[in-house]
Amino acid sequence: FQASNPGQFENDSDVLWQRGRVPETIVYHGRVGINTDAPDEALVVCGNAKVMGRVMHPSDSRAKQNIREVDTNEQLRRITQMRLVEYDYKPEFASVMGIKNT
Repeated sequence: FQASNPGQFENDSDVLWQRGRVPETIVYHGRVGINTDAPDEALVVCGNAKVMGRVMHPSDSRAKQNIREVDTNEQLRRITQMRLVEYDYKPEFASVMGIKNT
């Protein structure tokens, strides 16, 4: 599937690709894989990714308000109640994801 110009595709009958509501955007309703033909999330990149801007994540402090200190002793008590585990990836998952050291 090739696009000669962003938003203008060779096969207009493919309903998964649509022009976005915001100018110069394209929307894909499905999963996108880069260097993989079996993405299991909305976007899977197998390899390095270069970001020349910000990456926002729900845990980013720029997305929060009312940030305050907590009682350290209480938090340490809660941490000691956590279940900690070690694991190995299943070989079939590791091979698809390009993970060598499982």
